[in-house]
Amino acid sequence: MKKTMIKVALAGSMLFSGVFGQVVVTNAAAPKPAATAAPVVRDNLSSYGLKKDIELPVTVTAGGVSYTLEKIMIMETKSAAAQALIKKYGYAGKKKYFIWTKITIANNSKAVVQQTSKDLSDKWRLIFETDAIKSMPALKTDVVNSKDALWDWKLAPGQKLSTFEAYGYDGPFNLFLVSVGIKGNNEYKFVVPQVK
Repeated sequence: MKKTMIKVALAGSMLFSGVFGQVVVTNAAAPKPAATAAPVVRDNLSSYGLKKDIELPVTVTAGGVSYTLEKIMIMETKSAAAQALIKKYGYAGKKKYFIWTKITIANNSKAVVQQTSKDLSDKWRLIFETDAIKSMPALKTDVVNSKDALWDWKLAPGQKLSTFEAYGYDGPFNLFLVSVGIKGNNEYKFVVPQVK
């Protein structure tokens, strides 16, 4: 009788272990739900009433130079985010809005292209109704081709640079276009057309 009870207990234990083991294996083999990647925020233009016709990044090419606006964030200059950038790079921050951009510029021409003391002309402009004004990063003015906060830059033929650039702006937000002008060659793209 004792042998029968031991066999029953052993069989029950094996059955329980088998079922439990199967549950564990089943749970272990169950696929985990795929993590959804957070969408990349490239702009906050809609916060200022600007409805895009085209999505960023936007590339404009003129005179063998391409300018790609990767990201743009408009902030009140007095905001904590703007103040952090202003202090970090030494911007003046005197306009109502502080505009932070991520850009890529590429020289596909056969000549050096630059914006230094040798050539002070603006090569690209951001226009909302009037021009946004480039802000000088006082703590980076001696760095040519800074990847943190652009001021002076110089690109040899075939050279490319990804960096950040700041602007100040006081005007209204009625449109948004990116304009590139290199040695008399001018091109532009409306990201946001004129608000009617």
